[in-house]
Formats: sequence, C-alpha cells, structure tokens
Amino acid sequence: MTIRPRLTPAIADVRRAVREGFAAAGLQAGDLVLVACSGGADSLALAAATAFEAPRAELRAGAVVIDHGMQPGSAQIAGETAHKLSVLGLYPVEIRTVNVGTDGGPEAAARTARYAAIDEVAELTGANAVMLGHTLNDQAETVLLGLTRGSGPRSIAGMEPIDGLFLRPLLSLSRETTEGLCNDSGLDFWVDPHNSDSNFTRVRIRQTVLPLLETEVGPGVTEALARTADLLREDLELLDHLAAEQFRGL
Repeated sequence: MTIRPRLTPAIADVRRAVREGFAAAGLQAGDLVLVACSGGADSLALAAATAFEAPRAELRAGAVVIDHGMQPGSAQIAGETAHKLSVLGLYPVEIRTVNVGTDGGPEAAARTARYAAIDEVAELTGANAVMLGHTLNDQAETVLLGLTRGSGPRSIAGMEPIDGLFLRPLLSLSRETTEGLCNDSGLDFWVDPHNSDSNFTRVRIRQTVLPLLETEVGPGVTEALARTADLLREDLELLDHLAAEQFRGL
C-alpha cells in the first residue's frame, strides 16, 4: 500500500499550480505531458505534483532527464533521478546524455544542448507538452539579468508561462515552496553544485545581489521583479495585437 504524504500548504500550492497549468494549456484527455527533471527541488516537486494531478485530469505523464556530463557522477545522478520519477508513477521516463559545446559560454551551451534533447524526446514520445520547473525566483533572476545587460523589453519580460510546447506552471511559486513540497513528501532532491558556483553570473545574482536588494530596499523585491515581467508581457502582447491589426489594415 502506498502511503501518501499529508496535504501541506506547499504540496497544495504546487498541485494547484500544475492543475491550473494543465487547464491554461488546453490539454485534453489522453494527452502526454513530460516533466523535464534534473532531480533538483524545483523539477522534482513539479514531477511529484504532475504525477498526482495528471491521472485526475485524464492525462498521461512521463519525464525526461538530461545528463549534461559536466560533473563527475552525473550519469549516476541521472539514473537515480529517473528511478525516483518511475517510483512516483511517471511513464515513460527517458534519459538523454548530451554533448555540451562552448558557444555563448557554459550556461548558454548547456541550455542549447538541453532543449535540443528535450525536443527530440518530445517528438519521439509524441508529447503534447513539456513541463519546466522554473519558479518565481528564476523569473526574478532573469529580469534582473536583462536589466543589468541593458536588454530590450522582451528579455525583461522574462519567461512565458506557456511557450509553445513548454509549460512553466511554477512561475508564481517560490523556491521555498518547491523545497517545502519535497521535504513534506520525503523526497530527497539533488543540490547542483553549479548553483553555488560564483563563477556564474546568475549564481551571484541569486546569492548576493537579490539578498542585498531585499535587505537594503526592503522585502518583496523578488516578487516585484517577477510582477514587472508579468506586466511587461501584457504590454508586449497588446503591442503585438495592435501591430497585427495595423498590418492587416494596410
């Protein structure tokens, strides 16, 4: 008999976000949803919530695990993650090992290789959507990166909740919430050492810049940055709509 964890606020919040993500994406009964899972708290929490919610929405749920091969023992971590996902009830669970190039630096190269592999697995399995575990914290970091680089509005608008095949249902939830689900559910999550490597700009923003802003400016900076992305995306959608109407009227 499977012992289910008691329903805590963190578990309820992540499950609700996944349920709303299914609805927003217009997924239909029988559709296959894949969770891209690294084994970290964010994607593992997303996988657990998806495993719970998908059957109730009459959806099939599987997963894809990407081994970037950039750290010793990465193949073992990928295998352990795949096993956890199978135990959660996800099927199929696919592991892909990728070759990370050098174009754009290690972060960008790893992202390029990862998305290419995810696209390949989605096509192979006939997946209708791929769930990504980006959180409110990731969104705030993305906005701040865009601001520091002097990027245009589309960069500062951050990540889309629905971006073609990809769904990001956790953009309104904090990293604390995803870790809470894992802890409340007894799920051991992997802590990527790259996430504490200050050689990466995003890590310095996460560990130094945002905490300093929260201290010096006041609490709520992370939420305010994520809210800025939401507002700017709405403005861009309106501008795109108006431009399309103007073009049709020519």
